[in-house]
Amino acid sequence: MEKVTRLFDCMSVQAKEPKANLLSSKVNGNWKAYSTAEVHTMVYQLAMSLLNLGVSAGDGTTEGRDKIGLISAGRPEWLITDLAVQLTGAILVPLYPNTTCKELEQILTESQVKYLFISNKELCSKIDEISARVESLKGIYSYDTIEGYTNWTELLKPLPEDYKATLAPINNAIQESTVATIIYTSGTTGKPKGVMLTHKNILSNVLASGEVLSRIPLVEKKALSFLPLNHIFEKTCTYIYLFFGFAICYAESMDTIGANMKETKPDLFTAVPRLLEKVFEKIMIEGQKLQGFKRKVFFWSIKVAEEFEIGKSNPWYNLKLAIADKLVYSKWRNAIGGNVRAIVIGSSACPIKLEKIFTAAKMVVLEGYGLTETSPVIAVNRYEESGRKFGTVGQLLSGVKVKIAEDGEILAKGDNIMAGYYKNPELTAEVITDDGWFHTGDIGELDSNGFLKITDRKKEIFKTSGGKYVAPLPIENKMKENYFIEQMMVVGAERKFTAALIVPSYTHLKPWCIKNDIPVSSHHEMITDKRVIELYHSIINGFNPEFNHVEQVKKVTLLPDEWSIDSGELTPTGKMKRKVITEKYKGQIDKMYTGEEHENPSLVH
Repeated sequence: MEKVTRLFDCMSVQAKEPKANLLSSKVNGNWKAYSTAEVHTMVYQLAMSLLNLGVSAGDGTTEGRDKIGLISAGRPEWLITDLAVQLTGAILVPLYPNTTCKELEQILTESQVKYLFISNKELCSKIDEISARVESLKGIYSYDTIEGYTNWTELLKPLPEDYKATLAPINNAIQESTVATIIYTSGTTGKPKGVMLTHKNILSNVLASGEVLSRIPLVEKKALSFLPLNHIFEKTCTYIYLFFGFAICYAESMDTIGANMKETKPDLFTAVPRLLEKVFEKIMIEGQKLQGFKRKVFFWSIKVAEEFEIGKSNPWYNLKLAIADKLVYSKWRNAIGGNVRAIVIGSSACPIKLEKIFTAAKMVVLEGYGLTETSPVIAVNRYEESGRKFGTVGQLLSGVKVKIAEDGEILAKGDNIMAGYYKNPELTAEVITDDGWFHTGDIGELDSNGFLKITDRKKEIFKTSGGKYVAPLPIENKMKENYFIEQMMVVGAERKFTAALIVPSYTHLKPWCIKNDIPVSSHHEMITDKRVIELYHSIINGFNPEFNHVEQVKKVTLLPDEWSIDSGELTPTGKMKRKVITEKYKGQIDKMYTGEEHENPSLVH
């Protein structure tokens, strides 16, 4: 590959090996492919129109350059807008579609967004509510046709002959140290922070990560994209695809991922653990419908997958794995197109049981780790067996350094570390040392083979009223290995003992209830039945001996409703908002701490 220093340099790389299907999405129910030439033309057209609207790099400083807002799920228009904004010297400020009105107004005002691109009608009410109060906003363009909004295609005008000569001096002035985007972190607590990422930050991560992905034996070099593109995980992966010759297909929605995979036959996709849990849940629902011999084979194959170990060479196990693959796993792969070789996982901890099951089924889970502030990859598991280890986030990415502080916090250093928080030098100074080490806020350890393991979030470790520290994440991750536990949050800060809120996996609990003649008309009816309480009593008792006395879960409350992004308990990338959950279920938590502590778990409802 030629030497590249800016994200938009992917266009010159693509021009050497153009594709007929560089980007694809569903339009009116049918897949529409955009060739490399078509994409590049639209990028240039939009860039020229933005220049004509007065968009510019201003005085060249981060504060002085114009900001363009973008609120949309992933689609070709998102990427075309991103590249066009880069060519003008302006800065893209992308936001989650489910961002609250209050946060939208705050972000657009703080960053002084000049023009805003939105995707669909659902966003109109939010934008209508706040747009008049964002004084910097001069215009709004929509990707879908929406009454009262100017469609973005009106900006795609025929190019003048001298368009490249017009753009050349602007592009030449853009250095690798130039800020390419400001990404506001959703955050599990507090107000969003604007993370300034330069071309060098993201591109260093793209090139190093691309080397990792290039070692996967791909079929068509095609990826399905469905995670939010304003999240740095998906954005960086997108630029890996663009620099390393992939075609990108955009899913219609989170609900159509399975069908879209079957239609597009991708080689790989990125996901967060919560989504992988949902995929497996659907697999289990289908398995529970089976009868007789097929049902036995299905559940036997699940047990075989759960026993999978990397590099295992036991002939008897390998035979069982081959049989399970022919009878069951191959059907899973065919259901999502048949070509998936790898699933890249990020954002939060992935349950080991899921890693084993999908990897055993020849869809290798590559879990990685990083933050928005690190562009994002710090470490990642490789496709080759020697570069993978369950329970870790893999080995360090090339060009990234890590050291473990005295208190166990992971510190990172490299070209991928952000330029800082926008308009917040004080907070920047708190997290980046004078010699360039970034405080991740995560607790972890490096083993003798260089594999990084995350053990907890520094801010999430709490102290009981007895002065003992408890790290909730290892407890939650371990207990969630049981199929009957869907979601779990350990509590106990300034309390006498450790307790937990649990959302049962109703996919597994309902068949168990039916088998045991327990009414299943509602979730509440199930979790208040004495036999269900005894089931969770035994599950908790089974795990507790693995932890020291203060970490053992003494009481549990079962909850009828799943935590979700829409209901506010999860961030857009699937992380628990502990503060929100604690406030929402304050009554249930307080109830667990009335009366005396019991050595064995006692479930409260």
